Amino acid sequence: MRTLHRRSLHQLGEEICSGVYRPGDVLPAEPVLGEHLGVSRIVVREVVKSLASKGMLEVRRKTGTIVLEPSNWSLFDPDIIAWRARTSTLDEGMAGELMELRRIVEPAACRFAAERISDEERSTLRTALESMQSAIDGDGDYVAADLLFHTTILKACRNQFVQQMQNAMAVILHTSFEIVSATPGGPARSQPMHEKLCRAIEDGDPDTAERAARTIIIQAERDLQERLSSIKPARQGNPSKETTNVHTF
Repeated sequence: MRTLHRRSLHQLGEEICSGVYRPGDVLPAEPVLGEHLGVSRIVVREVVKSLASKGMLEVRRKTGTIVLEPSNWSLFDPDIIAWRARTSTLDEGMAGELMELRRIVEPAACRFAAERISDEERSTLRTALESMQSAIDGDGDYVAADLLFHTTILKACRNQFVQQMQNAMAVILHTSFEIVSATPGGPARSQPMHEKLCRAIEDGDPDTAERAARTIIIQAERDLQERLSSIKPARQGNPSKETTNVHTF
């Protein structure tokens, strides 16, 4: 039941995010939706309940189940972030806002991490940086190593509110890093910046750590714009292919 629930949840969530069902639309009746998803009416009800809890749907008496505007969605929900990343089509506004969020959260987190990091986290940070270099050299998973590097910093800042955001931030960072890794020379270009950040945190230098984090994010924004610029001509020539294969932030 749980496997069917998760599969159906992801399918319907992605369909809402991609515009198959738009804000204001009424979802098909339970039997029709169940046939579409290949599940029972019981599973349909559980899926609708889950999406309603995420702010995506509202069940109204006599009207049916309504798709809500994205402004009502739980935008920090990791599922919603992932669905939007997989299904949106070059939403530059969303991309810009997510990069703004990185600018708000990460430099301050790096400052606090430089002051509060544990010996174990310091070791993990250095290991992640070395794994990033190995991946650049052709041995390893760059995105996974980069994600470990940044989530270690979020954890090390020792702020309970930031830690509550960590799952959502991890999805945002993962997608951002996928773009950087797909940009020619992106990982190699950003590696010295990550080295500077790592050293600043290891040395307990919050000012340098904060500046280094800002530099990394600025470069990530440039890589993002470069990637989007390279994608646009291809998308105009073959939009269906681009929608399938490209992340959007």
